[in-house]
Amino acid sequence: MDDRKTLVLTGASRGIGHATVKRFSEAGWRIITCSRHPFSDKCPWPAGEEDHIQLDLADPDGLGTAIADIRARLAANGGRLHALVNNAAISPKGEGGTRLNSIETPMHLWRAVFQVNFFAPIMLGRGLVKELKAARGSVVNVSSIAGGRVHPFAGTAYATSKAALAALTREMAADFGPLGIRVNAIAPGEIDTAILSPGTEALIDDIPLRRLGSPKEVAEAIFFLCSDASSYVNGAEIHVNGGQHV
Repeated sequence: MDDRKTLVLTGASRGIGHATVKRFSEAGWRIITCSRHPFSDKCPWPAGEEDHIQLDLADPDGLGTAIADIRARLAANGGRLHALVNNAAISPKGEGGTRLNSIETPMHLWRAVFQVNFFAPIMLGRGLVKELKAARGSVVNVSSIAGGRVHPFAGTAYATSKAALAALTREMAADFGPLGIRVNAIAPGEIDTAILSPGTEALIDDIPLRRLGSPKEVAEAIFFLCSDASSYVNGAEIHVNGGQHV
């Protein structure tokens, strides 16, 4: 039996997800990644390709199949899951990369955004609850600073889905806690990734630390919430934004 701790993470192919997998891999964890992109040889973690599931979280039926696949893979690990990190998210833009507001966002985009950003995390949590309980594991939902304030670049559907995810984190913490499963969230601010919107640098003046955050800094917060160091932290949302929310 594989006695390593195991992480399931969505949205592993870039940015925060990529940095998170690297952090857990360095600590000796087994990583099962879920992404709509195929595995890339640029992902430098052991057994990466064999533990990668190509999955479009916008497809509820495909997600159900993937959950069954994950559970089968965890059976070789004694049916235990130590951490679930719901990181994948989509944020559609308008023509020329413009922000989609509540008046202009088509309803089909609202539904797609909420399926990926909100429904997929609870579907995964419910689907893997037995394995999380067996390991007394942790769930980390990646919300956003946009979930608590109107953001100049994040669209309305994205922002409201992240606000809903923060509320879901509290509900899950209350419901999963008695099973020995801790559920928390992190809310990143302006993080220096390849998908930064043009003009993000102008927001630095609003950040007390006067710089963008790095994916590695967010990954460290996620790792903390999945470690014994946070064993009495449940239902929290940690702001990783240099003080931008103050």
